[in-house]
Amino acid sequence: MDMNINWDSVMAAIQDYGMRLVGAVVVLIIGLWIVKAITNGFGKVLDKRDVDATLRPFLTGLVGGLLKVMLFISVLGMLGIQMTSFIAILGAVGLAVGMALSGTLQNFAGGVILLILKPYKVGDWIEAQGYAGTVNSIQIFHTVLKTPDNKTIIIPNGGLSTGSVTNYSTEPKRRVDFVFGIGYGDDYDKAKSVLMDIVNGDDRIHNDPAPFIALSELADSSVNLVVRVWVDAPNYWGVKFDTTEKVYKVFDKEGLNIPFPQMDVHVHNS
Repeated sequence: MDMNINWDSVMAAIQDYGMRLVGAVVVLIIGLWIVKAITNGFGKVLDKRDVDATLRPFLTGLVGGLLKVMLFISVLGMLGIQMTSFIAILGAVGLAVGMALSGTLQNFAGGVILLILKPYKVGDWIEAQGYAGTVNSIQIFHTVLKTPDNKTIIIPNGGLSTGSVTNYSTEPKRRVDFVFGIGYGDDYDKAKSVLMDIVNGDDRIHNDPAPFIALSELADSSVNLVVRVWVDAPNYWGVKFDTTEKVYKVFDKEGLNIPFPQMDVHVHNS
């Protein structure tokens, strides 16, 4: 057996690999420092944009993790390790996991979008996906609502991020709409004057925009008047309930009838 070793080739290989190893270590050290700087800078940008506190650690960790993976792949490539097969396997595994968790990932992506764009916040009254309630918490996979009768509703974020959401708490003022009916033959001008007195007597109702009262419909059993007033959003339900009660009581005192659906039947003898 030929035991002759070409020491020059061995030394050259060691020298070449050693240079690549030193270069890889330098790149790794400098790369980690750059990744840390980028991650810190990204975190400061999120702070300035007032991104939700729940989302900030996740986003900074995600960015830092992706950058580190790219750095390690580059370092291993510098050492001569073939990464093509590894990347292909990693991609296939990621695809399989993504397909298996498609619904969960959709809710996760929806949560990220909601926490960044903030179409609603904790404490807002919203209506979405056939449910209505006060936002109790916005989590990464779902949003929790509390109803007035203290029910807890959990809605996946995927549907919330792609569907329609009505937020009743965004604007400081809301319009309260009423429809009050009087009987045919009742004094319309008197009814309108009574309604205006009730509206003007409530300090919670704004004068700008001015209250609006008009005849809206000649219905089958009633003459309907529409009343539209503006209030501060927190006073919406109080004004709605109180005004309805006042109208019922005052109409009765003033001799104005609140009609109910009825049908006249005429019998003809043949």
